[in-house]
Amino acid sequence: MSKISIVATGDSFITQRLPQDMQFAELKNYIEAHDVRFTNFEVLLHDFEVYPAPSSGGTWAVARPEVLQDIKELGFNMMAWANNHTIDWNIDGMLTTMKHLDQGKCIHAGVGRNLAEAAQPRYLDTPQGRVALIGVTSTISEWGMASAQRPDVLGRPGANVLRCQTIHKVRPEDFEKLKEIVEQTEVNSNRILNEKEGFAKPVVGGYYVGTIRFEPGDTPGTVTKMNAKDADRIVRSIREATRQADVVLVSHHTHERKGLDKDRPADFARDFAKLCIDSGAHAYIGHGPHIWRGIEIYKQRPIFYSLGDFIFQNDSVERQPTEFYDLYDLGVENTVSDGLDARSANETRGLVVDPKVFESATVAFTVTDGKIKEVTLKPLSLGFKYGRSRRGRPEFADKENGTRILQDIADLSTEFGTKITIKDGIGTIKLD
Repeated sequence: MSKISIVATGDSFITQRLPQDMQFAELKNYIEAHDVRFTNFEVLLHDFEVYPAPSSGGTWAVARPEVLQDIKELGFNMMAWANNHTIDWNIDGMLTTMKHLDQGKCIHAGVGRNLAEAAQPRYLDTPQGRVALIGVTSTISEWGMASAQRPDVLGRPGANVLRCQTIHKVRPEDFEKLKEIVEQTEVNSNRILNEKEGFAKPVVGGYYVGTIRFEPGDTPGTVTKMNAKDADRIVRSIREATRQADVVLVSHHTHERKGLDKDRPADFARDFAKLCIDSGAHAYIGHGPHIWRGIEIYKQRPIFYSLGDFIFQNDSVERQPTEFYDLYDLGVENTVSDGLDARSANETRGLVVDPKVFESATVAFTVTDGKIKEVTLKPLSLGFKYGRSRRGRPEFADKENGTRILQDIADLSTEFGTKITIKDGIGTIKLD
């Protein structure tokens, strides 16, 4: 009988060392009680010997390589790192990070020297069986995408990306009016010329305004659809993994949302999560928006649309490139703290004022001969009240706050028909 226990967390945006205190020890003891210990690793590792990219995933995410010691000391033995920060420090930053992960004997997925490497499953062999991890991101600049190797051209290092298409549907009469208004101006001249000269494909059944796609429809609204070519590639990876491992996990980093609701997944993410399960994955592990999204149980397997943050030291980065300071009209005499103060308007806006960014939970489940009977949630606090110097470090929440955090997750999950029972500071989902 194969019986494999798994614990998973969301984003580990770690930029400074963690003190190995009592809270650290409690986390370590809990995490190490499981066979498989997953986190999404959301920073690059280097000593500033590489060149920054001209733009970033929000912050140019970087830490000294030594922080990896804390991730390993906590017990994590599988990680994904395909995300919106993978290309923050150009290809050299990516390759340097890969070097440190490899030297640390880490099992990591989602990034490679070409698309085949980025897409391939990575395996962890436990005494109870073999576990596969496939890493995917949808939120990343296009120049951070890995490309396929050709007989005559090298593949490009990068992330395993699932692209999506956003389609805005308007009533047929409004669709014609939209085209009429746009064509009174030159706003779409680049698109039209690119189509005429063969540099862009003409759209069938719709209309592009720049890169924004509109289609006529009886029900107005916006939908997102996953890229079929990318989805097919990921399905092939999942099916490969099902033949090589006892358990298959898919990690998906996606900031894309439904409208203005950051805590609701985009349409394509919901479709993709189910596609992963249909293809053989035992769990879909989502992360990205830095807050929790709900849990759905599909075919007796869990879909975690976002596990929020596990470590979030976004405001403890050591250095940032000139483009960071340019965003806030700052100069060479300014420091990282000046930039952070400008970005947050002295901590009155942004992620730093949202307590939900600093509240989270671990999820744990056991796969017994391919079946999952129960998921448990243990709530986390990331020190919202402590301010910039200590904020972002995880610890288990006290009972009162833990119950409130779990209730928030339960409320988010009702949309998907999922019931979470809360007792003694623990959340439980029964799958049978």
